[in-house]
Amino acid sequence: MADIKFAYWIPNVSGGLVVSKIPQRTNWTYDYNAQLAQTAEEVGFEYALAQARFIASYGAEYQLEALTTVSALAPVTEKIKLIAAVHPGLWHPGVVAKIGSSIDYLSNGRFALNIVSGWFKDEFTIYGEPWLDHDERYRRSEEFIRVLKGLWTEDEFHFKGDFYRINGGWVKPRPISQPHPEIFQGGNSKAARRMAGRVSDWYFMNGNTIEGVREQIAEVSALAREAGRTIKFGLNAFIIVRDTEAEAHEVLREIIAQADVEAVKGFGEAVKQAGAATRERQGMWANSNFEDLVQYNDGFRSALIGTPEQVAEKIRQFYEAGVDLILGGFLHYSDDLPAFGRTVIPIVRELKGHRRTADELVQV
Repeated sequence: MADIKFAYWIPNVSGGLVVSKIPQRTNWTYDYNAQLAQTAEEVGFEYALAQARFIASYGAEYQLEALTTVSALAPVTEKIKLIAAVHPGLWHPGVVAKIGSSIDYLSNGRFALNIVSGWFKDEFTIYGEPWLDHDERYRRSEEFIRVLKGLWTEDEFHFKGDFYRINGGWVKPRPISQPHPEIFQGGNSKAARRMAGRVSDWYFMNGNTIEGVREQIAEVSALAREAGRTIKFGLNAFIIVRDTEAEAHEVLREIIAQADVEAVKGFGEAVKQAGAATRERQGMWANSNFEDLVQYNDGFRSALIGTPEQVAEKIRQFYEAGVDLILGGFLHYSDDLPAFGRTVIPIVRELKGHRRTADELVQV
């Protein structure tokens, strides 16, 4: 399975990747992240995703801004593609197009964007920005992406939307990435899926079972086909690899046992309220229980927990279901990320998997 890709969550936000009081060997600082990125590309990761937070939320007291972070990591890395998360509403797409094109040029084509429509209302209200209804946030994000693509690819771009106006804009230097830097997005709602089918290059899925992943891939693939497009799929997973299955599951038990109960409940209320605002009353985290929310993108549900061989086999199953990229988070980044690269990725590369065709992807 040489074509499946691996990415990791950059820990540019304090508190690690779990809402738990368990000790974690990780750090949010630049020096730590520079060394981690170098290690990651050395052991086989192709992408790194910088989170976007502007104020503390559920343990994230310190945050390095995502675009700034990837621009700083670019000159100390050579191969890894750097994804920055941005929020429409807090950024103007013309400004992001210019910043992104510059980073892509300076990194020799290693820049990408993750468009985050937003669930954390306080991040908008503290800056005096309006908090739109759920589906309106995704309409704004779709316009945001259309503007990015237009400015990156056209000599004189005009756009008249409900949220943005561009009157003959352009960007020079153009991005090196062709036809433009890759655009990722997440979201579980119908609005998110429709948007992904129409405009995004990648659709990030929260952690899920094989069956749940198949359902999402089938629907979004069908929506993309209706728009005359194809799309790739990334899956979030919190990865725990140990010498024995029992050891790995004991780590998971300890993470949940030491969960910050107040913070997890606060996070759960915030995200489920955001999802309840969808037209269908179904959004991200709609079916997440307390244990799922301890890893704030449902990473435990992907069940990449066990020995190197067990985790590699589960990745094979996700690959055969249509997953193109595994986005991993780790408890002890200093130890677990390089260990995953050195023990699991080589096994995955040796496995043989039946890749579903485009026709098969749209069938559950």
